[in-house]
Amino acid sequence: MAAPTDRAPTDRAAAVRSALRTLVARNGFHGASMSAVAREAGVATGTAYTHYASKDELVLAAYCETKAALGVAATADLNHDAAIDERFHTLWLACYHHLRADPERAQFLLQVEHSPYRSAAHEAALADENDPLLAEVALPDFSARILQLPLEVLYELALGPAIRLAAGEVELTETQLDDIADACWRAVSRPD
Repeated sequence: MAAPTDRAPTDRAAAVRSALRTLVARNGFHGASMSAVAREAGVATGTAYTHYASKDELVLAAYCETKAALGVAATADLNHDAAIDERFHTLWLACYHHLRADPERAQFLLQVEHSPYRSAAHEAALADENDPLLAEVALPDFSARILQLPLEVLYELALGPAIRLAAGEVELTETQLDDIADACWRAVSRPD
């Protein structure tokens, strides 16, 4: 009997984060008041506030959760014995396919990128010391090949197209995706 009670707050908090992503992807931040988020999550507004003191706190939590899941998905199948350009290619395609399977998450990320939440969200995500994407880029062979640009610029050039394409309705062939991934690598890497 204690297990469901222990699990319920986590499930409700997850439902609130999911509801926020849905509403922001669908309507933008103006259509995602705490009461609308609570309604979408199927909880009372007070319950949403129990888990998140403010909409700002909720946005940051949902953003960090979304980025963490993206990082795990992107790096799950990496072969660290492969050449660096092949690893990037695998990582890029994994990002695209992960978000394409749930375009709402990609749309949410894009909404955050174009909102006043952007700076705080980036800071919160960068504070995650367990971020597998950041860990990958920090590896000596990877960092030696990456152009010395601000992290936000590298992210935009490397993964921004994957996020935007996954959020949209453009149908791409695997060959086109391969070409786009290769173009993104050329945009952020030094020649061999």
